[in-house]
Amino acid sequence: MKFKIFYAAAAVMCSSLLVACSDDNDAPKADEEITETEMIVSGVWKSGETIQLDRHLVVPEGKSLTIEPGVTIIVSDKGVGVNHVPVEISVKGNLYALGTEKNPITFTVDPSLRTDANAFKGLWGGIVAYESCSEMALDHVVIEYTGAQVIEGSPAAIAGIYTAGDDMYPQVTTNNLSGKYVLTNSVIRNGASDGIYMMGGNGIITNNVFVANGYTGGEAVNLKAGVKADVAGNLMFSPNTNGLKLSSSGQSETRGQLLANAYNNTIINAGWRRDGEKGGCVYVEKNALVNVVNNLMVNCKFRAMTPKYSDPNKSDAGYDDKSVIDYNFYASGSQSTPIVGESTVGNAAEGYSQKNKNYSPNVDTHSLISEPGKLLDPGFAAFDINATSLTGYTLDPTWDFHLASGAAALSGANGSVTSYFATGLTVGEKTYTSPAIQKYFGAYGVK
Repeated sequence: MKFKIFYAAAAVMCSSLLVACSDDNDAPKADEEITETEMIVSGVWKSGETIQLDRHLVVPEGKSLTIEPGVTIIVSDKGVGVNHVPVEISVKGNLYALGTEKNPITFTVDPSLRTDANAFKGLWGGIVAYESCSEMALDHVVIEYTGAQVIEGSPAAIAGIYTAGDDMYPQVTTNNLSGKYVLTNSVIRNGASDGIYMMGGNGIITNNVFVANGYTGGEAVNLKAGVKADVAGNLMFSPNTNGLKLSSSGQSETRGQLLANAYNNTIINAGWRRDGEKGGCVYVEKNALVNVVNNLMVNCKFRAMTPKYSDPNKSDAGYDDKSVIDYNFYASGSQSTPIVGESTVGNAAEGYSQKNKNYSPNVDTHSLISEPGKLLDPGFAAFDINATSLTGYTLDPTWDFHLASGAAALSGANGSVTSYFATGLTVGEKTYTSPAIQKYFGAYGVK
């Protein structure tokens, strides 16, 4: 199957705030309360509706909003009020955005603003699941053009989730230690910060496409203390820093150790848009307990890295020494990019091979690693690893990241995991399960 990108179709607007395009006048509609700064909504947004959102969207505590397939939410880039506070989707209750492959749900901006030039402009805030949000499912959704600066008056700053002036909105945030969160079958693209930032909760992050996440920093998937998650089957293309940031930062007596399995993901072009020695593909730190296996890293700036501290099992130092970061495939094309700033590498094979202070001797001992003069090609069905700019962040829909028959990445993936949610995580009325680990590298096997 070729790479698929979902696009929101422009629709005719019927009012300044909410368009209800459903023909079923007897169907239950959302319960809405409109203030100068907020649209407070619970109930159901029906298939075919288009929402013009020019103020903060709030799902109130104790209530739920279900969004049906094909709904488009067009978020204003003008902000809210005289200070132009970036529009935020504040999930204080529960959110179930349940699209389909043919009819995804799209969180976007006006069609005139959907340009490459705006990829990292951060035109609106993001989706923030507050501590009172116990459940959120994002299934077949598109989230794009987020990552605005958090400022004075931003709801997340008022709530103490982010710091005004210092933080930029991730595209999706979670913050409930006992919450249940699913992000699956979705496209998270063109954001100035992280794709998803989990500060708490149980999570399944599977079968997604992350594209162009982060401008001056940021990862596709960023997990912190208080999280237990399975991350599998995802494509991460051109994250600014890493595809996976796995850190037990914030661990305490009440906020437990980060527990994460990351397997069968494909990470391409990671780290090249980040100046200096940071970035690469995977970073594990601060006592995180992880399994990072059977992943395919293609043209990334560095290999999987850990802190320079040699002593693990400390919340301010290395990773939990029961972690396994191994049996991964590091592919490199022949192309280079100019060395800028503090960086010392201009080619993936150079980055994989250099004596980096953050390369632990206990990491990737069985992995397949390209080196200068011995470049490894995974064998994609239709993607030339030698022909794509290392700093490029735009996906060509004709690319196919399945593996061709006889591909090198079909063998040697001998990692193993016991998924946290192999038997399921029930969110709303649906039980989601983490996929079984596959004995090939990356997100996609042979067609």
